[in-house]
Amino acid sequence: QVQLVESGGGLVQAGGSLRLSCTASGSIFSTNAMGWYRQAPGKQRELVALIRSGGMTNYADSVKGRFAISRDNAKNTVYLQMNSLKPEDTDVYYCYAELSAQAMGEYDAYWGQGTQVTVSS
Repeated sequence: QVQLVESGGGLVQAGGSLRLSCTASGSIFSTNAMGWYRQAPGKQRELVALIRSGGMTNYADSVKGRFAISRDNAKNTVYLQMNSLKPEDTDVYYCYAELSAQAMGEYDAYWGQGTQVTVSS
């Protein structure tokens, strides 16, 4: 049973910083892409940042230059450093990971339970 556990959300004033962490646990042989999405009520879940196993990253235009994604493969953990936060960054942030339980096995997509980030003006 694979589980993604997130931490680091909370309330912060505009211009402040938060760091999200997400650790995958369970029967994991290897990880592919890991990242963060966010979703506001009534809206579609959108990509915030993604980092592939080789280190290549993708960011939403709205967070480029403010957010930084990184990963620790030995710990199956992905981080999102969020700086210069804006009220429009307020959302529930979801961890995402592509994990394989077997050598040469296919990667399956997993989601965390979500962590609330609230930025006050």
